[in-house]
Amino acid sequence: TFTGTYENPPQFSPITWTKIAFNEYEDNGRLHWLFSKQGCMHCGDAACIKVCPAGAIYHTEFGTVAVDTKKCIGCNYCAANCTYNVMGFDQVAHVARKCTFCLDRISNGLTPACAKTCPTGAITYGERSNLIDLAERRLAELKRAGKTEANIYGVEELNGLGMIYLLEDRPAKYGLLENPRVSTAAHIWSYIFKPVRVLVVMAMAFALWFNRKESKGESGKQ
Repeated sequence: TFTGTYENPPQFSPITWTKIAFNEYEDNGRLHWLFSKQGCMHCGDAACIKVCPAGAIYHTEFGTVAVDTKKCIGCNYCAANCTYNVMGFDQVAHVARKCTFCLDRISNGLTPACAKTCPTGAITYGERSNLIDLAERRLAELKRAGKTEANIYGVEELNGLGMIYLLEDRPAKYGLLENPRVSTAAHIWSYIFKPVRVLVVMAMAFALWFNRKESKGESGKQ
Protein backbone atom coordinates (compact mmCIF):
# COMPACT_ATOMS: atom_id res chain seq x y z
CA THR A 1 0.00 0.00 0.00
CA PHE A 2 1.38 3.39 -0.99
CA THR A 3 1.67 5.61 2.08
CA GLY A 4 2.32 8.87 0.26
CA THR A 5 6.10 8.69 0.33
CA TYR A 6 8.84 6.66 -1.32
CA GLU A 7 10.98 6.85 1.82
CA ASN A 8 12.32 3.46 2.82
CA PRO A 9 12.54 2.54 5.62
CA PRO A 10 9.72 4.89 6.66
CA GLN A 11 10.55 5.19 10.35
CA PHE A 12 13.05 4.42 13.10
CA SER A 13 12.88 1.19 15.09
CA PRO A 14 15.04 -0.87 17.47
CA ILE A 15 16.88 -2.21 14.41
CA THR A 16 16.64 0.85 12.15
CA TRP A 17 18.89 3.51 13.64
CA THR A 18 19.43 5.72 10.62
CA LYS A 19 17.51 6.54 7.48
CA ILE A 20 17.60 8.77 4.44
CA ALA A 21 14.71 11.20 4.79
CA PHE A 22 12.92 11.96 1.53
CA ASN A 23 11.12 15.30 1.47
CA GLU A 24 9.36 16.91 -1.44
CA TYR A 25 7.73 20.31 -1.79
CA GLU A 26 6.31 22.51 -4.52
CA ASP A 27 7.64 25.98 -5.25
CA ASN A 28 6.28 28.12 -8.08
CA GLY A 29 4.79 25.09 -9.75
CA ARG A 30 8.01 23.09 -9.59
CA LEU A 31 8.47 19.94 -7.51
CA HIS A 32 11.66 19.74 -5.43
CA TRP A 33 13.15 16.65 -3.78
CA LEU A 34 15.43 16.92 -0.78
CA PHE A 35 17.31 14.05 0.83
CA SER A 36 19.08 13.97 4.20
CA LYS A 37 20.55 11.37 6.52
CA GLN A 38 18.72 11.38 9.82
CA GLY A 39 19.19 9.52 13.08
CA CYS A 40 20.33 10.34 16.60
CA MET A 41 21.70 13.88 16.54
CA HIS A 42 23.97 13.26 19.55
CA CYS A 43 22.79 16.52 21.12
CA GLY A 44 24.99 18.57 23.40
CA ASP A 45 21.89 19.22 25.51
CA ALA A 46 20.25 15.81 25.23
CA ALA A 47 16.74 15.33 26.59
CA CYS A 48 17.25 11.56 26.77
CA ILE A 49 20.14 12.02 29.21
CA LYS A 50 18.10 14.38 31.37
CA VAL A 51 15.12 12.07 31.77
CA CYS A 52 16.85 8.69 32.10
CA PRO A 53 16.24 7.70 35.74
CA ALA A 54 18.84 4.94 35.63
CA GLY A 55 21.70 7.04 34.28
CA ALA A 56 21.95 4.60 31.38
CA ILE A 57 22.35 7.33 28.74
CA TYR A 58 25.47 9.46 28.79
CA HIS A 59 27.92 11.55 26.80
CA THR A 60 31.00 9.61 25.74
CA GLU A 61 34.54 10.97 25.67
CA PHE A 62 33.93 11.79 22.00
CA GLY A 63 30.89 13.92 22.79
CA THR A 64 28.46 11.39 21.34
CA VAL A 65 25.40 10.09 23.17
CA ALA A 66 25.42 6.41 24.11
CA VAL A 67 23.05 3.97 25.81
CA ASP A 68 24.36 1.47 28.36
CA THR A 69 21.87 -1.34 27.82
CA LYS A 70 23.07 -3.08 31.00
CA LYS A 71 21.80 -0.13 33.04
CA CYS A 72 18.65 0.52 30.98
CA ILE A 73 15.49 -0.42 32.92
CA GLY A 74 13.14 -0.17 29.95
CA CYS A 75 11.07 2.78 31.17
CA ASN A 76 11.02 4.28 27.63
CA TYR A 77 11.24 7.86 28.98
CA CYS A 78 14.09 8.58 26.57
CA ALA A 79 12.01 7.70 23.52
CA ALA A 80 9.03 9.68 24.80
CA ASN A 81 11.16 12.80 25.34
CA CYS A 82 13.61 12.59 22.42
CA THR A 83 13.63 16.00 20.74
CA TYR A 84 14.04 14.47 17.28
CA ASN A 85 11.92 11.37 17.93
CA VAL A 86 14.61 8.96 16.79
CA MET A 87 14.95 6.67 19.81
CA GLY A 88 13.85 3.08 19.27
CA PHE A 89 12.63 0.73 21.98
CA ASP A 90 13.31 -3.00 21.84
CA GLN A 91 10.12 -4.69 23.07
CA VAL A 92 11.89 -8.04 23.38
CA ALA A 93 14.98 -7.00 25.32
CA HIS A 94 13.15 -4.07 26.99
CA VAL A 95 15.95 -1.60 26.31
CA ALA A 96 16.36 1.61 24.31
CA ARG A 97 18.34 1.42 21.08
CA LYS A 98 19.58 4.07 18.65
CA CYS A 99 22.50 5.13 16.48
CA THR A 100 25.70 4.56 18.45
CA PHE A 101 27.84 6.82 16.22
CA CYS A 102 29.77 3.58 15.71
CA LEU A 103 31.36 3.99 19.13
CA ASP A 104 33.20 0.70 18.70
CA ARG A 105 34.79 2.01 15.50
CA ILE A 106 35.69 5.56 16.53
CA SER A 107 37.14 4.22 19.79
CA ASN A 108 39.66 2.39 17.61
CA GLY A 109 40.42 5.29 15.31
CA LEU A 110 38.07 4.16 12.55
CA THR A 111 35.48 6.14 10.61
CA PRO A 112 31.75 5.58 11.34
CA ALA A 113 30.20 3.13 8.89
CA CYS A 114 27.85 5.68 7.30
CA ALA A 115 30.71 8.02 6.39
CA LYS A 116 32.95 5.13 5.37
CA THR A 117 30.43 3.67 2.93
CA CYS A 118 28.80 6.83 1.52
CA PRO A 119 29.51 6.55 -2.24
CA THR A 120 29.12 10.28 -2.96
CA GLY A 121 31.09 11.68 -0.03
CA ALA A 122 27.98 13.43 1.28
CA ILE A 123 28.86 12.30 4.82
CA THR A 124 32.15 13.44 6.30
CA TYR A 125 33.69 12.51 9.65
CA GLY A 126 36.38 14.42 11.51
CA GLU A 127 37.17 16.98 14.18
CA ARG A 128 34.17 19.20 14.87
CA SER A 129 36.06 22.46 14.35
CA ASN A 130 37.40 21.25 11.00
CA LEU A 131 33.94 20.20 9.85
CA ILE A 132 32.48 23.58 10.80
CA ASP A 133 35.22 25.33 8.82
CA LEU A 134 34.48 23.08 5.84
CA ALA A 135 30.75 23.76 6.12
CA GLU A 136 31.32 27.51 6.26
CA ARG A 137 33.48 27.44 3.13
CA ARG A 138 30.91 25.41 1.23
CA LEU A 139 28.12 27.65 2.51
CA ALA A 140 29.89 30.65 1.03
CA GLU A 141 30.04 28.81 -2.30
CA LEU A 142 26.31 28.09 -2.19
CA LYS A 143 25.53 31.71 -1.38
CA ARG A 144 27.60 32.86 -4.35
CA ALA A 145 25.69 30.39 -6.52
CA GLY A 146 22.42 32.07 -5.58
CA LYS A 147 21.26 29.67 -2.83
CA THR A 148 20.04 32.46 -0.55
CA GLU A 149 18.35 30.11 1.94
CA ALA A 150 21.41 27.89 2.37
CA ASN A 151 22.46 27.46 6.01
CA ILE A 152 24.44 25.37 8.47
CA TYR A 153 22.43 23.33 10.95
CA GLY A 154 23.72 21.77 14.17
CA VAL A 155 26.40 24.22 15.32
CA GLU A 156 24.27 26.09 17.86
CA GLU A 157 21.16 23.92 18.17
CA LEU A 158 20.85 22.22 21.58
CA ASN A 159 24.35 23.32 22.60
CA GLY A 160 25.74 21.78 19.43
CA LEU A 161 24.75 18.60 17.66
CA GLY A 162 27.04 15.72 16.82
CA MET A 163 25.62 15.94 13.30
CA ILE A 164 26.29 19.13 11.33
CA TYR A 165 24.30 19.71 8.16
CA LEU A 166 24.97 21.99 5.22
CA LEU A 167 21.49 22.65 3.82
CA GLU A 168 20.48 24.32 0.59
CA ASP A 169 17.14 25.40 2.08
CA ARG A 170 15.45 25.98 5.43
CA PRO A 171 15.68 23.08 7.93
CA ALA A 172 11.92 22.54 7.86
CA LYS A 173 12.12 21.66 4.17
CA TYR A 174 14.29 18.69 5.20
CA GLY A 175 11.98 17.66 8.03
CA LEU A 176 14.32 19.13 10.66
CA LEU A 177 13.22 21.26 13.61
CA GLU A 178 13.86 24.96 13.03
CA ASN A 179 14.33 25.73 16.71
CA PRO A 180 14.77 22.49 18.71
CA ARG A 181 14.27 22.67 22.45
CA VAL A 182 14.36 20.24 25.36
CA SER A 183 10.85 20.08 26.79
CA THR A 184 9.97 21.78 30.07
CA ALA A 185 8.96 18.41 31.49
CA ALA A 186 12.43 17.01 30.80
CA HIS A 187 14.06 19.97 32.55
CA ILE A 188 11.76 19.57 35.57
CA TRP A 189 12.59 15.87 35.80
CA SER A 190 16.30 16.58 35.59
CA TYR A 191 16.54 19.33 38.17
CA ILE A 192 13.82 18.45 40.66
CA PHE A 193 13.71 14.67 40.71
CA LYS A 194 17.38 13.87 40.13
CA PRO A 195 18.15 13.81 43.92
CA VAL A 196 15.72 10.92 44.36
CA ARG A 197 16.85 9.10 41.22
CA VAL A 198 18.06 6.01 43.08
CA LEU A 199 14.72 5.49 44.80
CA VAL A 200 12.85 6.06 41.56
CA VAL A 201 15.03 3.56 39.73
CA MET A 202 14.50 0.92 42.40
CA ALA A 203 10.74 1.44 42.36
CA MET A 204 10.51 1.39 38.57
CA ALA A 205 12.78 -1.63 38.26
CA PHE A 206 10.61 -3.54 40.72
CA ALA A 207 7.42 -2.49 38.92
CA LEU A 208 8.80 -3.59 35.55
CA TRP A 209 10.02 -6.89 36.98
CA PHE A 210 6.64 -7.53 38.61
CA ASN A 211 4.72 -6.71 35.42
CA ARG A 212 6.91 -9.03 33.35
CA LYS A 213 6.48 -11.79 35.91
CA GLU A 214 2.71 -11.35 35.85
CA SER A 215 2.69 -11.37 32.04
CA LYS A 216 4.70 -14.60 31.93
CA GLY A 217 2.39 -16.12 34.52
CA GLU A 218 -0.71 -15.28 32.50
CA SER A 219 0.92 -16.62 29.32
CA GLY A 220 1.69 -19.89 31.07
CA LYS A 221 -1.94 -20.33 32.13
CA GLN A 222 -3.27 -19.96 28.59
